[in-house]
Amino acid sequence: MKLSQLLEGAGYSTAGLKDAAVTLVTEDSRKVCDGSVFVCIKGAHFDGHDKAAEACEKGAVLVVAESDTGVKNQLIVNDSREAFSLLSASFFDNPAKKLRLVGVTGTNGKTTTCFLLKGIFESLGHKTGLIGTVKNMIGEKEYPANFTTPDPFELNGLFAEMVEAGCEFCVMEVSSQALAQQRVAGLHYETAIFTNLTQDHLDYHGNFENYIAAKHKLFENCSTAIVNSDDEAYTAMLEGCSCRCITFSAMSDSADFSAKNIEYKSDGVAYILVGIGKIERIKMGIPGGFTVYNSMGAAICAIELGMPMDKVAQALSVAKGVPGRIEVVPTDTDYTVIIDYAHSPDGLQNILAALRKIAKARIITVFGCGGDRDKTKRPKMGKIAADMSDFVVVTSDNPRTEDPQTILEEVAEGTVGAKIPVVKIVDRTEAIEFALNEANAGDIVLLAGKGHETYQILNTGKIHYDEREIVRDILNK
Repeated sequence: MKLSQLLEGAGYSTAGLKDAAVTLVTEDSRKVCDGSVFVCIKGAHFDGHDKAAEACEKGAVLVVAESDTGVKNQLIVNDSREAFSLLSASFFDNPAKKLRLVGVTGTNGKTTTCFLLKGIFESLGHKTGLIGTVKNMIGEKEYPANFTTPDPFELNGLFAEMVEAGCEFCVMEVSSQALAQQRVAGLHYETAIFTNLTQDHLDYHGNFENYIAAKHKLFENCSTAIVNSDDEAYTAMLEGCSCRCITFSAMSDSADFSAKNIEYKSDGVAYILVGIGKIERIKMGIPGGFTVYNSMGAAICAIELGMPMDKVAQALSVAKGVPGRIEVVPTDTDYTVIIDYAHSPDGLQNILAALRKIAKARIITVFGCGGDRDKTKRPKMGKIAADMSDFVVVTSDNPRTEDPQTILEEVAEGTVGAKIPVVKIVDRTEAIEFALNEANAGDIVLLAGKGHETYQILNTGKIHYDEREIVRDILNK
C-alpha cells in the first residue's frame, strides 16, 4: 500500500508529504522497520515523540505526532491515539465496515454475553468472529488474547481475517481502557450492550466519573443500545446519545423487555422473557443471577437484529459456559472446586450469591487482589468475602511490583470482626492446598480472581500458572 492511499483512507491530507510504500503501522518503536508508519503516542511512563528520529533511522517513511518532532516526513494530528486507530483501519482497507459489529461493555458479564451471542448467531447460520478477554475467534479458529480489546493494528488485522473468512458478524468486548485510549476510534456498532457498572479500573481512570465517561463513548458510536435498566448507571450511559435505546430488567415491568417467573437452580436458570408483543421461555444451563442478565442482553440483541425469538431461546438452551466463569474443576472428591474470574467487588459478590443458592455445605473462598491496581477495592472485597463465605483464605493474585504481604494486609482490613475463619497465605499454591485440605463433603472451594488466566504476574515477571493444573497436582499428591 502507498502512503498516499493509507492517509486518504484514514481521512488525512497528503499535502507536502513524500509518497512511499507502507509495510506497517505501529506505535512501538521497537517494531519499526523499512516502510513503517510510526505513530508517536504519549503514555504514562513513555513518550513516543522522543523516538521519532530513531524511527526514521530504522526506515520509517512517516512519523505521526501531536507536535513537531523535527523529522522531515511527518504528519501533525490533534490526537495520535485516534490517528493510530484510523490509520490501522485504512491499512487493512477498513474491514470493520464490511462486518456487522456488536459491542459489549460493562464491569462484569462482557465475556459471557459475547460467547452467548456468538453461539446464537452461528446456530442460526451467521458466521461470527469474537474478540474478548479469554480468546479471539474467527469462526472456530482461535487466537490468544493479550488484552480485552487489542491494539488498533491487531484489532483491524483480526477484522480483516474475519472478512476474508466470510464472517457476517463480529461480537467484541469493549473495555473502558480501549475506549479511553481510542483503540476503537472510527468504529460504528450496529448494536451495543451495557451490562452493569461497578467499581473497577479506578487506578487507570482516576475516579468513577471518568470510568463512566469512557464507557459512554461506545454509545456515542452505535445505532441501537441495549441496556440493563436495573443498573442505576444506565441513564448516564445514554445521556446525550442519539442512538435507539432498548431497556431490559429482571426487576421491573417498565423496561422494554422483562424477565418473569425466574427460577434459580443448581444447574442453571429459567425465566420467561417478555417484550412488547413478544414472549418466550428461556432455559440456561449456567447457574447464577447474573446468567439471567447476560442471557437477556444476548437474546434481546439477537432479536433486535431480526432473529426469531424462539430460535434464539433454543440456541441459549444449549449454550455452554465460558472458561474461567463458574468453571467446575474435575476432581474425584466429595467437595466441589470452582474457578471464577471475579476480581472486582461486584464480581465477587455475584459469584458468592450464586454459589450460596446451590451450596450444600460451606463455601471456602480463596482470593486476592492485583498489585499496581485500584487499592480502594481491596478491603471492600475482603468484607464481601467474609460476609458471604464460611471460610476465607486471602492470598496473592497478580502482585506485580507490589509487596504481596502488603496487599494481603489491605484486603484483610475488610475482614476485621468477621465471624468466620480468615487465613492469610501469600503463596497462592499453598493457599489453594490449604483450602483443599480444609474442605469437607458437600463444600464448595471457590478460587476467585484468576479465571481463564494461565499465568501469574510477579515482581520477577510473568510465570505459567494454571489453577486447573495446580488443583490436579495437589490432589495427585
